[in-house]
Amino acid sequence: MTSPLIDCGQGVRLQREVPCTLSDGTILYSDHYYPAKRGPHPTLLMRQPYGRDIASTVVYAHPVWFARHGYNVVIQDVRGRGDSTGDFYPFLHEQKDGVETIAWLRTLPECNGKIGMYGFSYQGMTQWLAAAALPEGLLCIAPAQTAHDLYHGWFYNHGALRLASSLGWGLQMLKMDARRLQLREASDVLEHAWPALSSQILHTPAALHPAINSTGLPSYVVDWLQHDHPGEYWSQMDISGQVEKIEIPALHLSGWYDTYLHGSIAGFREIRRRAASHMARDNQYLLAGPWAHIPWGNRIGTQNFGANANFDTDEFHLRWFNHWLKGSGEFAEEPRIRYFAMNQNQWHTASAWPLTNHTLYLHSKGRANSSKGDGTLTIKIPDQSEPDDIFVVDPEVPVIAPGGITSMGGSHNQAALELGNNLLTYTTAPFSTPLHLFGTPAVTLFATTSAPFADLVVKLVCLRPKGEADFICIGVARSTFLFPSAAVTYKPDAPHEWRFDLEPTAWVFAPGESLRIEIAGSAYPLYDRNPGTATPPAQATSWDWQRSTHTIHHDLSRPSALHLPIVEDPTQ
Repeated sequence: MTSPLIDCGQGVRLQREVPCTLSDGTILYSDHYYPAKRGPHPTLLMRQPYGRDIASTVVYAHPVWFARHGYNVVIQDVRGRGDSTGDFYPFLHEQKDGVETIAWLRTLPECNGKIGMYGFSYQGMTQWLAAAALPEGLLCIAPAQTAHDLYHGWFYNHGALRLASSLGWGLQMLKMDARRLQLREASDVLEHAWPALSSQILHTPAALHPAINSTGLPSYVVDWLQHDHPGEYWSQMDISGQVEKIEIPALHLSGWYDTYLHGSIAGFREIRRRAASHMARDNQYLLAGPWAHIPWGNRIGTQNFGANANFDTDEFHLRWFNHWLKGSGEFAEEPRIRYFAMNQNQWHTASAWPLTNHTLYLHSKGRANSSKGDGTLTIKIPDQSEPDDIFVVDPEVPVIAPGGITSMGGSHNQAALELGNNLLTYTTAPFSTPLHLFGTPAVTLFATTSAPFADLVVKLVCLRPKGEADFICIGVARSTFLFPSAAVTYKPDAPHEWRFDLEPTAWVFAPGESLRIEIAGSAYPLYDRNPGTATPPAQATSWDWQRSTHTIHHDLSRPSALHLPIVEDPTQ
């Protein structure tokens, strides 16, 4: 039975609960918004697991707004969510289901056969999966704050689990499953856990958390924790092995403090480099703003990035879809990259993602511990033997992540945290002229650890003249990831060369400010803690934790360094 049309004002009409029957009998339900003017029209599709009535309006204009601009807008509940039938397992069915949905939409009389997709986070991955299958009629997508590679860009960073976001999101998704499956006992456990999310992250072992192991619940959260290395489990649910199949333009949106920043930027760079055709490679666009996952605006916590940060992303998306679905040509002069430089609070453009082009070397007199120490960063390569810097890593008392125990995104002041001797700091002299960073910082650290299993965490910080130390970006690497046993056996009490990237950023240091890096052995609970033993972190309890000594070398033969992407002329 066809549901009635609802008047949304100005001629826009809504039809709820429109069914799409898939080839396996699963029925996906969607809400359809129709423009005032009689069609057919292009169709914008969002496929999401949170409730189609929400339609990601926490960051996007309501679908009625897009319909007022001449688009059919379809918001669909994915398999096993909302009213749609079937079983939900994140990402697993989205490629096939997305392709069949697009084919169905093109049969509807209101659709002119031209489809675009939009949405952020999970909805972004539904776009990539559909696009890689090359469905007829899908002409462009706009994936925001997402990843094309689930292991590297969503759940793990150089082998370390993004614990706070993975467990937090997992609990959120399982709450919906428990209600849908009428599992009252499991639902009660999850509902009690949710208000005290920070304490749930403290539970060890993480993989045995009762809220994710209740009888009858799907296993996907436990599966994420147990599959702590890249492989088929992950690649079957993403497009990391299908990048060369992408044939359509994409508008990538990312936030400098978003949970999936690395995944979003990596997707832009990989698809721009490896997509199927020159047309596809040449029509990948990036918008990078000073935003957390939600909302998108000029404030994160106590930071105010100014009026310029309130970028009109809805109008930007409308221009994008008008260009590709209506042939308006209005995106033709848009630069490939438009990014917001924090601390200067201005937008800039670039034609390509920059490479690192400037190196600063670590120096000290052997006591770089804490902000009270003597660690420095200079362009001078160590030309003599310098004493090593040593700090102790204790899994029971980890260094807390930027944003505290809740790991909230933003430019949080690290000054109080830097008073501890369980981390090292290296700082430049105050700058006399502005220093414009844009790109992906990286480190080369020569390190020795007393434990056979170890992490290194590096934070980039802006040191203000009055002592505030504002967080910019972070990077982490786990020894089991950088030094897999099949390639290089990691040995305790022996120096190894650790090379890894930090998260991307764009930041302009003002005269009088300094650049600082912190080096630690943890950033908990942004990342899970390494027990220092052979026990997998997700299976570890305090009985498995082992303290270790970390040594950072910086001498002529082992010149530990920070590599920076500096923009010499940001107007170019």
